[in-house]
Amino acid sequence: MAGYYDVVLGLIPVALCGLTAGLFVAGLSFSLAVVLASLVAVGCIGHAMFVRTPTGTSETQAPTVGPASGD
Repeated sequence: MAGYYDVVLGLIPVALCGLTAGLFVAGLSFSLAVVLASLVAVGCIGHAMFVRTPTGTSETQAPTVGPASGD
């Protein structure tokens, strides 16, 4: 099952290529279409990094070490 970050990773090239092509076909210049599409891709990355921050799970976090016993 695809998680949120898998969708974001798939959305980056789709936004860059698909949106660039769509805007170019719609009549914008290629350079402007690339800039606008890259802003959407950066927005997706920014949302994944800062709005929905990645959190570690118990499997990925380092184990905590308690105080040493004097035995």
